[in-house]
Amino acid sequence: MNSKSRKLWAQHLSGQVKKSQSVDPAALLKKTPYAGRILGIDPSLRGTGLAVLECQGNRYKLLHSETLKLTAKVSSIDCLGKIHQTVADLVDLWKPRHVSCEETIYVQNFKTAQIMGAARGAAISAVAIREVPVFEYAPLRVKQAVVGFGRASKEQMSQTLSQMLGLGKPLPFDQSDALGLALCHAYTWQG
Repeated sequence: MNSKSRKLWAQHLSGQVKKSQSVDPAALLKKTPYAGRILGIDPSLRGTGLAVLECQGNRYKLLHSETLKLTAKVSSIDCLGKIHQTVADLVDLWKPRHVSCEETIYVQNFKTAQIMGAARGAAISAVAIREVPVFEYAPLRVKQAVVGFGRASKEQMSQTLSQMLGLGKPLPFDQSDALGLALCHAYTWQG
């Protein structure tokens, strides 16, 4: 124990330190559940996952999901335009209250990071123009919130979401990642 710690401990024992205000545990549990629609976006240049989740109280319903697949024949500039337009169309159609997007993740390859950042930018710009709030979550946090394990596989994520929402069959990975982002936002929303 260093001298600063000993000094603080001595002050505490002698009653010189003010006690922190107690927190009512019941108040922490009275979180207002998220209400409304969330558009989840898992951005990628060639396979952007999109999902619209309806939230009412503790009930969740998948309204729409798709993967925007763009082949190598489509130029990267055209891909960015297509991502922007598709997200804009979904926001106009479904009118989400919030958008949940994957946070920029660490990659070792600069070119990959640049491409992923451009895809995120194309998607988020469509939302920002429409003044819909965007919330960003790291993949580890999404997996922790949905599966309970931050290192869960894509298969585990897809299976868990399918069971939780009664989808019948698991979604493709890009769509389940987007749905996971939306559900993570609903679970972590503090009102």
